[in-house]
Amino acid sequence: MIKEKLSLVPNSPGCYLMKNKDNVIIYVGKAKKLKNRLSSYFRGTHTGKTAKLVSEIVDFEYMVVGSETESLILELNLIKKYDPKYNILLRDDKSYPYIELTNDEVPRLAVVRNINRKKKNHNRMYGPYPNVFAARSTVNLLNRIYPLRKCKNFNKKPCLYFHIGECLGYCSNNIDKTKVKEMENEIIRFLKGDDKIVVDKLKEEMYLESENLHYEKAKELKELLDYITITLAKQKVEIQDKIDRDVFGYFIDKGYISIQVFFIRGGKIIERHSKIFPLIDSEDEELTRYIAKFYEKDVLLPREILVPSTVNNELLSDFLGINVLIPRKGVKLKLVEMANNNSKVALNEKFELIKKDEERTIEANENLKNILKLDKLDRIEIFDNSNLFGSFNVSGMVVFINGVPSKNDYRKFKITIDKNDDYGTMKEVIYRRYFRVLKDNLTKPDLIIVDGGIGQMHIAREVIASLNMNIPVIGLKKDDRHATDSLLANDPIEEIPIDKKSNLFYYLERMQDEVHNFTINYHKQLRSKGSLESILDSIEGIGTKRKEELLRKYKTITQLKKLSVEELEKVLPKKIALNMYEFLKNY
Repeated sequence: MIKEKLSLVPNSPGCYLMKNKDNVIIYVGKAKKLKNRLSSYFRGTHTGKTAKLVSEIVDFEYMVVGSETESLILELNLIKKYDPKYNILLRDDKSYPYIELTNDEVPRLAVVRNINRKKKNHNRMYGPYPNVFAARSTVNLLNRIYPLRKCKNFNKKPCLYFHIGECLGYCSNNIDKTKVKEMENEIIRFLKGDDKIVVDKLKEEMYLESENLHYEKAKELKELLDYITITLAKQKVEIQDKIDRDVFGYFIDKGYISIQVFFIRGGKIIERHSKIFPLIDSEDEELTRYIAKFYEKDVLLPREILVPSTVNNELLSDFLGINVLIPRKGVKLKLVEMANNNSKVALNEKFELIKKDEERTIEANENLKNILKLDKLDRIEIFDNSNLFGSFNVSGMVVFINGVPSKNDYRKFKITIDKNDDYGTMKEVIYRRYFRVLKDNLTKPDLIIVDGGIGQMHIAREVIASLNMNIPVIGLKKDDRHATDSLLANDPIEEIPIDKKSNLFYYLERMQDEVHNFTINYHKQLRSKGSLESILDSIEGIGTKRKEELLRKYKTITQLKKLSVEELEKVLPKKIALNMYEFLKNY
């Protein structure tokens, strides 16, 4: 069937979708010549993840488009839509914080992470910074030197910052706009990499405080100077212009591709980003796709991007709408070569860790699949129950996809049975979960694990059968020390011992710990909320409406106990606020 379909594929630009035996899309790719690219999967031998992908392909679809740019846009949209298991790019990539100098009449400095690309203030955002701590430290430094506005909304009267000299009291005083503009310009120069003005200001103030024998103050200023010298003075590069540019490099070895990007701002490398993942497609396709997708996730586009000669720079330039250059000589070529070398170092350093992590996850998952004689094991859903003397009955479900926790898929269940009944709880949670899966056509798991004995396992199997679903259910048997020592599986049920030194044992243990902690935390939340509800019922003057407002605003007793009478008076009448304060103080 595949050979017949291949003979009909044109050599035009387009996208292709690989499917497994369940008709699930497992990989999306693009090609300048579809026929050549698709044929390459089904001829010759493959290694690593490509071989694994090819072994699962039973069918494919393709879409012809008018240009390479259209094929790149379509590819990224299809990956976003189907989230195929072999398109792993950027699933777990970090987003970077930026510093924003707001465009208000009286601006303020803020740390932002989730970039709104429709916002028109991108030219007043600076970064990216290595982490939130570095960004906040820089904002605190600038707020210490420049008395800008600190509050999000203007207060009716000057706040603490005015009294300690870190704000000019814009809410109540008429401030010279020229002075504000001067501060803005100096801050922008600093954030663009010119720290001379700020350093000179700090030195002048430090010497003045020292002369006035204010040694503690002088020491504090000296520490700020050290922070600028050590933390903010990043590696300078031999490039004269101040253009914001990103530089990409890569290295391939042992079936993996390592990618490195340098963020160059103001002639300095302010941060770098590294990513290593299995090579499935051709290196030019992997690298081009990665760079295109990189700027989808909270990373602002620079003025210019430098890439290795492997990359289709014209395609990326057209797609991103900025200059994407392949340097041929000079300093820019050296920067790309430096990124390539750093990619090689990163892969060599991390390869053993990557292999070990794969053994702990992917290979352990494959081992479990073989033991249970399953055709595939991509998605596991595991359940745990928690209650305290029959109150606050809850269940938790965690999901592992290809050996890795998928936290967005975790679910909490508040059980309606208000008694200590493990079997009734299991029956309710399994029915609610998989009735919803059927009703909303959600993704079915390949395996269900109940963190309990044979009884709970029987209940879960009965519910699955009553819904006419064919999903294997297994249990985990514990020894006298309450430690898992075997699987409960097959029909009729039998015990399958697990080597406690094996990766499979640690894999199952991680799943158990994950679902147990997730469920217990939910149970604690409900208990805390329930206790708070009981307390509010005991305080005179708090009716249903006020109780709901307080529960919505303050989730726990601890949060309420931190409030002063004055703070309570903002949400309650004075007498009731005093009653609550006294009650909580003695609780």
